Amino acid sequence: MISGMDHFPTTESAVTALRALAVAYAREIEVIHDIGADRTSRRSAAGVGVTADPDGSLPHEAHVEFGGLPRLSVRLYPEDDALITVEGVECPDVPRDDVPAFVRALLADLAWVRARRFPPGYFLIVPLPGDRTHKEYLSMINLSPWLSSRVR
Repeated sequence: MISGMDHFPTTESAVTALRALAVAYAREIEVIHDIGADRTSRRSAAGVGVTADPDGSLPHEAHVEFGGLPRLSVRLYPEDDALITVEGVECPDVPRDDVPAFVRALLADLAWVRARRFPPGYFLIVPLPGDRTHKEYLSMINLSPWLSSRVR
């Protein structure tokens, strides 16, 4: 099992951890891989027909979709970070090493939404290992039924 303090040096190792979480929480998972500078979303400046980085490596990006609620997708970038989308709310720049712990917190119902009275607003709070949290601002219009059920 993933301890939460693991290191995921490659996109494939992070995908493997996400597959293990899908099994552990009985969720469907779909993974799409984009390999090569001509296929990854952040490498448009690589040039036409160029597949490798200047150092000869092939950048690897993956897009992972989980079934069920919350609606959850993860885009793992070659630059060691990820974009996690929860119920339509984007959480950018999540370090790749934090992605499995972030997803586990969502699937285990450990995440919550904090309501602020003034100025009005909401924040998705996702606990991470080492007494850290990821906070993402939500507008009231983005509150899905799943997010609304987690307001504290």
